[in-house]
Amino acid sequence: MRQALELASRATMATSPNPKVGCVLVKDGEVIGQGWTQPVGQAHAEVMALRDAAAQGHRVQGATAYVTLEPCSHFGRTPPCANALIDAGLVRVVAAIEDANPQVAGRGFAMLRDAGIAVEYGLLASEAREMNIGFFKRMETGRPWVRLKMAASLDGFTALPNGQSQWITDASAREDGHRWRARADAILTGIGTVLADDPQLTVRLVDVTAISAHQPRKIIADSQLATPVSAKILQNGGVTIFHSTSQMEREKNLQSAGVDLRFLPDHSSTKNPQVDLLELMNVLGRDQVNELHVEAGAKLSGALLQAGCVDELLLYLAPKLLGQGRPMFTLPALQKIDEADSLKVHEMRQIGETIRVLLRWS
Repeated sequence: MRQALELASRATMATSPNPKVGCVLVKDGEVIGQGWTQPVGQAHAEVMALRDAAAQGHRVQGATAYVTLEPCSHFGRTPPCANALIDAGLVRVVAAIEDANPQVAGRGFAMLRDAGIAVEYGLLASEAREMNIGFFKRMETGRPWVRLKMAASLDGFTALPNGQSQWITDASAREDGHRWRARADAILTGIGTVLADDPQLTVRLVDVTAISAHQPRKIIADSQLATPVSAKILQNGGVTIFHSTSQMEREKNLQSAGVDLRFLPDHSSTKNPQVDLLELMNVLGRDQVNELHVEAGAKLSGALLQAGCVDELLLYLAPKLLGQGRPMFTLPALQKIDEADSLKVHEMRQIGETIRVLLRWS
């Protein structure tokens, strides 16, 4: 199963909105075939493993399949994998975890059992869920898994008072940050960051084959449609702007620049219209975004936290003291320490000279 999980990891950046899956076929104590999910519309892991076994001249009748997710039972872009395993004559399937997709959710296991195949699941389930954490979140809640990334000094500042932030972290940390960008389906930022930093928000610092395979969608929360058509983020397409006011001339100019505009009514009581962040997450879920990577300023980051939209913080802490500067989040002041949010360290490691901390609420 660990081998199957390693195979599944090879599908990163290639399979969304489908989950990443790995499969290993074993017969008489020998691995006879292996495979992982191919890009959308192509073969799933089980079919690739069967093809691999056939290419090596192995007979798969009587074999066991170790697969990181319940074999699918429905016709989508490809036929059901459960049928492929049944037709191949396998006698046992060991799966890490049940599929959260309501179109499957136990039906794949039932099909296999009805065909006389022994089914077990639960082996390395937590690792398998982590492999596809965005897929599970979207299937269970209708919203993507939201990862908020921040780079800051040890005293908690993301930039100097004058806005200079390049570079707080070292090159190794910046490269690592691009890997996290690359695994996401979309990257969200706010209009403040667009105007202040004019970022590209593309994947550039990782392997060129990964770049050609996948560039995440770029999402801008821009209630007033203030994004200039000359902004770097618009240059390579794939941009969606969520707004909450009608500006006909600005809409026309941005649409001419290839921008996908989405209007979200503002239901808050504030004077200035704001993008409804919870509804934005619902829309992205319907758009089949599994993982949303956020790189934004203190205002939008704080608003996402207050709205309960963030699942984890990806924090890069550089060994620098700035003394004064711009904060990571704009949040209301607390009166008592026990009112503060408490997070748990999910993972911590050193990347170059920078400490990377992954934090979650549960």
